[in-house]
Amino acid sequence: GTTIPPPVNEFPTGSLAATAVARGLSQPLYICAAPGDTSRMFIVEKAGKIKILRGGQVLPDAFLDISDRVNSAASERGLLGLAFHPDYASNGLFLVNYTNTNGSTTVSKFRVSSDPDSAVASSESIILTVPQPYSNHNAGMLLFGPTDGYLYIGLGDGGSGGDPENRAQNPLTLLGKMLRIDIDSGSPYGIPPDNPYAGNPDTLQEIWAFGLRNPWRYSF
Repeated sequence: GTTIPPPVNEFPTGSLAATAVARGLSQPLYICAAPGDTSRMFIVEKAGKIKILRGGQVLPDAFLDISDRVNSAASERGLLGLAFHPDYASNGLFLVNYTNTNGSTTVSKFRVSSDPDSAVASSESIILTVPQPYSNHNAGMLLFGPTDGYLYIGLGDGGSGGDPENRAQNPLTLLGKMLRIDIDSGSPYGIPPDNPYAGNPDTLQEIWAFGLRNPWRYSF
C-alpha cells in the first residue's frame, strides 16, 4: 500500500561524458594508487603486468612484470588484484593476487626497488596459495582494511555453476569466503585475534565471511 515516488534524474541529458585518460593498455582490469601518492596511478593488466599512469601518460616500462608465472588463458584467470601496504611509503611492500601456471590462486608480497617506478620481480614472497577446481570464479580482489590494517582477500566458490561441491558453505575450505589476515605477523601471516572463528577448530581461522560466489570487486 506504500506509494513509491517516481525516480529522480539527477543527471540531465548531456551532462555526462567519457574522457580517455590512458591508451595502449592490454586488458586493464584494475587501477589504484599507493597511499599518499597523488602523482601516479597503477594499472593492472590481466596477462601479468602493472603499468604506471603519470602526467597523462602510461610509462613505457612496467612497474612489475610477472607474466612468466601468471596463467591468464581463461577469461577469469590472470593477474587480478593489487594492494599497497598501508606503510608502503616507508616499507615499499605491495601485494598481488594472480592465478599461477597451475591455475591456483596465489597471493604474494613484492617490494619496490630503489627506482620508485620499478618493482623487484624476484622479491616475490608467497603468502597464500589456494587450488582452484575450475577456471572461473577466481575473484581476485585485495584490500587493506582502512582502520584495522589487515588484508582482506575475496575468494570465489571454485567455479563451474551453482557451486556444485558446496564449497562456499564448507568451513574447512577457503573457497567462497572473505578472508582476513595479518601479514605483519606470523609466518607467512597471522590470524587477527578478533576474527570471528579465531580459536575455533571446526572452521578455518582466516575466514571472515561465508557464502560468496565470486567477490570480484568490493570496497570499504
